[in-house]
Amino acid sequence: MTDTADFSDTRYNQLAEQLADAIRRGTLAPGSRLPSVRRSAQTWSVSINTVVAAYRRLEDRGFIEARPQSGFYVSAALPALPALTHQTHEQPQTPAAEPADEVLDLIDKVFASQIDPTYTNLSLACPQSNDFYPTGKLGRIMSSLLRRQPNLIGQYALPPGSPALRQQIARRALTLGMILEPADITITHGCMEALQLALRVTTKPGDSVGLETPTYFYLLPMLASLGLKAVEIPTDPQTGLSLDVLEMLLTEKRLNAVIAMPTAQNPLGFTMPLAAKKRLARLMNDHQVPLIEDGLYAEIQFGATLSPAVKSFDRDGWILFCTSFTKTLAPDFRIGWVEGGRFADKLHKLKAVSSMAESALLSQTLTVFLESGGYDHHLRALRKRYASQVEQARALIARHFPQGTRATQPAGGFVIWVDFPPGVDCVTLFRQLLKDKICMTPGQLYSPSGRYSNGLRLSCCYVFDTRYISAMIRIGERACEMCGLPPGLAETQEQAEESRTS
Repeated sequence: MTDTADFSDTRYNQLAEQLADAIRRGTLAPGSRLPSVRRSAQTWSVSINTVVAAYRRLEDRGFIEARPQSGFYVSAALPALPALTHQTHEQPQTPAAEPADEVLDLIDKVFASQIDPTYTNLSLACPQSNDFYPTGKLGRIMSSLLRRQPNLIGQYALPPGSPALRQQIARRALTLGMILEPADITITHGCMEALQLALRVTTKPGDSVGLETPTYFYLLPMLASLGLKAVEIPTDPQTGLSLDVLEMLLTEKRLNAVIAMPTAQNPLGFTMPLAAKKRLARLMNDHQVPLIEDGLYAEIQFGATLSPAVKSFDRDGWILFCTSFTKTLAPDFRIGWVEGGRFADKLHKLKAVSSMAESALLSQTLTVFLESGGYDHHLRALRKRYASQVEQARALIARHFPQGTRATQPAGGFVIWVDFPPGVDCVTLFRQLLKDKICMTPGQLYSPSGRYSNGLRLSCCYVFDTRYISAMIRIGERACEMCGLPPGLAETQEQAEESRTS
């Protein structure tokens, strides 16, 4: 992995992190002046060069800004995203059998531009550089396995999958609070197959499935293909699914299953509070309705300790946990898994008749890497990198997007949801940016009913080079032109709220 200086324990990085924490907590308020370089060097008993390096690091991450002949100041804070428009007190939507045609058309256009190498991609939520993966180590493990066991290339890992890999998965699940039996785990072809199998064993055509809104957009055509109806449940950008609305729907028996991403959610980035996770597990078990928990980003949390999965509070097996190693380790391996609770046997059988086996070679390679402890070391660096890149992306938004723009503060993962001020239609913005060979994801994709016209999702899982930064600046320029507002967050959060409600 490159950019290793970002994650080293050098003194200037330690100082930068201490100051960043003070800014996050409000001890150093937006607009306040930092002590001079010389005074900070005396205060922290470090060299002037160390302070300069720390200040430059904070400037790169958008925490502070240099003013000529004046010094360094804490940057204006990017306002946090409140409850999304029409969400807080809203009732759930009428079940939709299929996403709106415009939503499906947009999904096709986004996919087409995502795979075109001539586009600068700020859309695809999957790192496209080897910088983010331990490709060298995995390659060496695979080569060693083939030398010692050449017959692996001619074997299947038959359902429910490699016993050794399932054992390692069960061991790793402890980090998210889950005590799992390897026998209840099914290896799948990525997380999407895990989610699809989970839906197929818990629902039948015509059933209604509760979804967060906004939600991961590919769930919408998946539900439609299975003949399922989507019910949008109001979702707070900071605390997650509205459990009061969910309880009402469960009590009225209007849901047959729920899909949710309670940890590092895509696209909002929130992690539900612990008490909410416990209540969610209790509601699903009390009403005996399956919860399909998407844990795809659960291991990319930014906190000092990992928030446990909702599955860890499962009482009677009504929660199915789905994830994969695609976002963290090896996209092309396409190795995912699902723990099915009371549906485990049905999942084993359905996997066998749907896509049969996975690769024995890839399964064994992954098993060896997990056993060696290499995955934990890799994750620690990955979490720090994504936390840093999310901060850098938010700084670019603060500098170049229109006044009044708000954005989420993700607790993990690598996606940011942006909410523009009135006047910015993100579908129109998306089409304009295609002319600039830039791909982003408009907010309307994340709702079956095509809402969130002034929202978009940005991915921060790319190398932050000149091309990426220039694309972010161009998005801001286009958005400013549309709404007639200047870039930068010169107005206060209160002013932004007044302009939004006026």
